[in-house]
Amino acid sequence: MSLKPALLLAIFLHNYAIIATLASDPDPVQDFCIPQTGIATCRNSSAVTVEDFVFSGIKFPGKFSETGLAAKPVNVNVFPGLNTLGMSFVRADFEVGGINVPHFHPRATEIAFVLQGRVYSGFVDTENRIYAKVIEKGEVMVFPRGLLHFQMNVGDTPATLLGSFDSQNPGLLRIPNAVFGTGIEEKLLEKAFGLSAKEIANLRRKFAPHELS
Repeated sequence: MSLKPALLLAIFLHNYAIIATLASDPDPVQDFCIPQTGIATCRNSSAVTVEDFVFSGIKFPGKFSETGLAAKPVNVNVFPGLNTLGMSFVRADFEVGGINVPHFHPRATEIAFVLQGRVYSGFVDTENRIYAKVIEKGEVMVFPRGLLHFQMNVGDTPATLLGSFDSQNPGLLRIPNAVFGTGIEEKLLEKAFGLSAKEIANLRRKFAPHELS
């Protein structure tokens, strides 16, 4: 006996909902989980203090890269209090003209708040439409999960952004590094970007992994 189309659709939607639910960080099943050093288990609550829930590492800018960006991530690697809570943070400082190269976070949506300055900010969707504008102090912009986005300080003074992610491990893929800093076949890159072998070699030297900050 064959199933009716309506029943098949209901089964499909139910299964899809289960898959979609599993596509984000799981909900915590306890108040918090401060990991024990070197052990993948939670510390006993009697050994947890308020200091485990405070992080002071973004009071000041980090080291600036050659692109004029200093990014200081606040994730479970540096702030164990975030463990299992499904969120993380970043402070990004820009020198005048500094940029955050096109990149994406495969596991998180990001919302960026301009603490100071004027930043050209935007993202590109899967139909190659761009959504970009200059955002200023006090404004926020959201970058949907997995979409390529970018920022550039277009003001006359340094700029600072604070970014929040809905994952404790959002992941980060910088497009220039991912394309030219890995072992993708040279001929493919030449055809994809219309560049000569010499130009590809120069880009590979620039974005070699040992030169990344």
